[in-house]
Amino acid sequence: MSPHAVNIQDAPVRIQEELESFAVTRNAFLPHNRPSKHLEDVYYEPWELVAQHLPQLIREERIRGAIDTLPILSTERLTSEAEWRRAYVILAFFTHAYIWGGEEPSETLPPQVTIPFLKVSAHLELPPVLTYAACVLWNFTSEGDDFSQIDDLSTLVTFTGTESESWFYLISVAMEARAGGIIQKMMEAVSSVKARDYDTITESLDQLRECIRSVGLLLDRMYERNDPMTFYYHIRPFLAGSKNMEASGLPRGVFYDQGNGKGQWVQLRGGSNGQSSLIQFFDVALGVEHQGHGTKASAKTGTAEKSYHEEVRDYMPGPHSRFLTHIARMGSVRELAMVEPTNDAQAKLRRSYIAATEALTEFRNRHIQIVTRYIILPSKQPWTGGKKKNLASTSTERAAMLTKSEELTGTGGTQLVPFLKQARDETTHAGRLVR
Repeated sequence: MSPHAVNIQDAPVRIQEELESFAVTRNAFLPHNRPSKHLEDVYYEPWELVAQHLPQLIREERIRGAIDTLPILSTERLTSEAEWRRAYVILAFFTHAYIWGGEEPSETLPPQVTIPFLKVSAHLELPPVLTYAACVLWNFTSEGDDFSQIDDLSTLVTFTGTESESWFYLISVAMEARAGGIIQKMMEAVSSVKARDYDTITESLDQLRECIRSVGLLLDRMYERNDPMTFYYHIRPFLAGSKNMEASGLPRGVFYDQGNGKGQWVQLRGGSNGQSSLIQFFDVALGVEHQGHGTKASAKTGTAEKSYHEEVRDYMPGPHSRFLTHIARMGSVRELAMVEPTNDAQAKLRRSYIAATEALTEFRNRHIQIVTRYIILPSKQPWTGGKKKNLASTSTERAAMLTKSEELTGTGGTQLVPFLKQARDETTHAGRLVR
């Protein structure tokens, strides 16, 4: 230990208390216990019945009629956070099923969904749209207590009822759980920066490297049970939001109808793995900075817009978003790695830091490879979806006109491949330890 280190024996206890205050559990950003499989009160049976039969209703193009005939239910009978989360999952899936469940997208969301969804979203500090939290964090159950064991997991709500869709969500569940232990370890490392406790930081960085590699190996399993064409044509269109979806039939976004002449037009990003607090935690802990479109000034205000990575924190559960802000204010281990080593402890820390950023760069390369297989290559195939207008049909049309597929839009509303490549390059830059 450095001679400048101070006594931080109480750090693990203090950090654990901090994590609990930000709803971070032993399963990282997943709940401590299995999410609720259904709402107990029979009052919510109309929601549960539609959720149970969602794939069939979509397949038979009856989903809009089924939602239109629902009663407008109150949220006052939701009795726990688990039930609020269950309601959020159901209403988020209803929202996207209604919007994208016909040959043409619906520009209006009816009051049966809008009214309770706005209340549930406000309670959970999330936007009223399908987010990563709805698809992944709160949308699974498990036969055991180890949520990283993917073969023990199953999904609760899907659009298609396919193994491909379930597997797509469950891979992310397992990845989140696999990284549960590293969060406290890296918080201890960041807390040790001022004390110059090189040994603690180096050990934490080595564990982070192995954690990222382990998470990457889980990502590689995407190919086992997720068929690329099923994903591209049948699953991905339902994940799309209403932001930057003009070409897909939503030039103004979606009108959230609250009845009695009330409502508002909204443009929101759809569900995306970019909304994972875990991946952003890796970035913040390592001091990886992302510019994205935040380097461009807004034509209206003349000030820099938020980067995508900053913006999507609004699509994370409130406590998780605040946690990332808290970590960022603590600093990162990169400031120590930037110092030219004068002893073995400093040299080891620098090597460990570089190795951890290299592991994160490789993880992002894996993600690009998956996007290529599941989106870029299928977009080059002839459209087989009939007259449907959605993200799949417009992506295929656009790919046919482009010399590069890099301008395809992701479900989160970004230019897909350029965004991913820039995030990877910014990670590589951080590991080079240049200012």
